[in-house]
Amino acid sequence: MKKIALATTVLSMLFAAGAASAADLAARPYTKAPPPVLAPIYNWTGFYIGVNGGYGTSHKCWDNVGFVGVPLVALSEGCHDSDGGTVGGQIGYRWQASNWVFGLEAQGNWADFSGSNNSLVFPGLYNRTRIDAFGFFTGQIGYSWNNALLYVKGGAAAVHDKYTSGPIGTGLVTASADETRWGGVVGVGFEYGFAPNWSFGVEYDHAFLGRRDITLNQVVAPFPVESIRQDLDVVTARINYRFGGPVVAKY
Repeated sequence: MKKIALATTVLSMLFAAGAASAADLAARPYTKAPPPVLAPIYNWTGFYIGVNGGYGTSHKCWDNVGFVGVPLVALSEGCHDSDGGTVGGQIGYRWQASNWVFGLEAQGNWADFSGSNNSLVFPGLYNRTRIDAFGFFTGQIGYSWNNALLYVKGGAAAVHDKYTSGPIGTGLVTASADETRWGGVVGVGFEYGFAPNWSFGVEYDHAFLGRRDITLNQVVAPFPVESIRQDLDVVTARINYRFGGPVVAKY
């Protein structure tokens, strides 16, 4: 009986010790699920302003159509390319709907596109043309892949031309005129957002400027009338700063 009582006492002590140890164990900690990963999505919506620079060329053809008050049959004086560098700026607004991006933009550039040819109608005289400024006023539509944007554009173009003529090899100007000519422009560009609110792009534009009759002013009459046809091609690199939040978080 003593052995049974001793065994019962030992078992009771072991059971009590086990229960106490279980009570001392800390409750299993609760671990919060990690937050979902957010993918940054670039948003092109907002006002932007920027600078651009590049190269342009304009193909010019002069036809003499007579003199003031004395129209004659048009005679070709020849053609030349006026080319050179350009630098300017642009301002615009874009808004994005899904992957589609729409925009409006005004661009103004200083330019130095010049060239000349010797007249085929008046031997000994040169014809020179220079574009010193141009502007584009366009609408845009594009498609974006996050921070990459491909777009096309179209609208109105304005070009300021200067025309001169004089004896070949002398540098003298004996007849001159200038004008601001309006036409249409189409273009295509690619832009890449390389930092919050900043983007870099390249753009090609072609302007259709048609033909205009220009009267050259000279010291003595009669004043020649030239029918001048031209177009314009420009390639520029652009940097834009866009105002507003650059990205939208998306699951």
